Amino acid sequence: MAQVTTHGAAAASAPRTHKEPWYKVLYIQVLIAIALGILLGWLNPEWGKSVKWLGDAFIALIKMMIAPIIFCTIVHGIASIGDLKKVGRVGLKALVYFEVVSTVALLIGILVGEVVKPGAGFNADVTKLDAGAVEKYAKLAANDSVTSHIMALIPKSFFDAFATGDLLQVLLISILTGVVVTGMGQRGEAITHAIDTAGQIFFRIIGLVVKLAPIGAFGAMAFTIGQYGIGKVIDLAWLVGTFYVTAFLFVVVVLGGIARVAGFSIFKFLAYIKDELLIVLGTSSSETVLPHMMTKMRRLGASDSVVGLVIPTGYSFNLDGTNIYMTLATLFLAQAVGADLSFAQYATIILVAMLTSKGASGVTGAGFITLAATLSAIPNNPVPVAAMTLILGVDKFMSECRAITNLIGNGVATVVVSRWEGELDQVKLRQVMEHPVSIGTDISDHAPNMDVDGAAPIPAPAR
Repeated sequence: MAQVTTHGAAAASAPRTHKEPWYKVLYIQVLIAIALGILLGWLNPEWGKSVKWLGDAFIALIKMMIAPIIFCTIVHGIASIGDLKKVGRVGLKALVYFEVVSTVALLIGILVGEVVKPGAGFNADVTKLDAGAVEKYAKLAANDSVTSHIMALIPKSFFDAFATGDLLQVLLISILTGVVVTGMGQRGEAITHAIDTAGQIFFRIIGLVVKLAPIGAFGAMAFTIGQYGIGKVIDLAWLVGTFYVTAFLFVVVVLGGIARVAGFSIFKFLAYIKDELLIVLGTSSSETVLPHMMTKMRRLGASDSVVGLVIPTGYSFNLDGTNIYMTLATLFLAQAVGADLSFAQYATIILVAMLTSKGASGVTGAGFITLAATLSAIPNNPVPVAAMTLILGVDKFMSECRAITNLIGNGVATVVVSRWEGELDQVKLRQVMEHPVSIGTDISDHAPNMDVDGAAPIPAPAR
């Protein structure tokens, strides 16, 4: 893709000195909106619940663009590579990374659950649990199997994947289309150019929509506090706190260690994506920042081809936060009802969770459904699915942490796989990490080397 340059070399070599007023900075706006949402939900729960539609509307606006953006990005990425062997190599490296790190996340959830024992002393009476409260989740989990996962990959029609917004189905048709376009020669180049142009249009639309993030975060947070109340968190504070601390340690120790090997600091990376983290915190959905993350990973020095393949795939296959949640929550429920799990049941939990977590994208509540599927698949299970009613009230408060951890994990994975491919721009990586504030976060311009408003491109590294 051609890089856009509108100024001379001198302008390109120096970062912009213009600084926006604090009240125009997106992450500050989101922070204020979250605080106001919490306050409204606490002081006036009914009013807080009534503004839920603001959060739903923002998420819906983002989701309507996810499928076409993924399609355009993956098709353009595969066609631009022009080497299907490389596409397969990148995909295989990404999947291997996903499985290894996801398995570590599952094991950490079990380890913390066994050491901390957040459910010990809860003494829940199984006979008095309200199974009806989680009936809809149990029904969804009952249809979860290897066969159902395979069949769920196939849309009813080419356009049905776009209509439903199913990420795995969009991935399938995107990969198939990219492979075909790659083999079309000169005609394929014209199609690739058209798809890239369409992608720029979709990114510009997202650039407009994301400005509404504070409103969406306000509505979503006000509803959460108004619906469930802060009291629910206090009642199960030990579980919620354990999960948040575990996720934090996973990010700092595991992902931080991986980042260090890859040549960057996890803390500087978190500072770089702080806008996205706050939007996810407010909306409980990592899908709301998927396009934003793709652009930011390009600006960080990851290659277009790797970003286009790893980020969308990671949203379905690399869910570190969800994996920690599933094993930790399973042990909490077992301890809460006084059930002892055998080694074979522990092994089953890990194997089943590795399957059920796939396809549980950044949609709010997906982690709760996968937990139900995991519990349902444990042989001779002493933990009834009805036990999930114990954490139903606080699941929403943990979904934010799941989504944030998933997002960070996918960002780190993108940099790592790009490095493995020898396509990580180390100079740009260091520049952006050292001066994250000077790099614009607006994604309205799809060109990966273009700064926020066209004023000056990010300095090109020496070759």
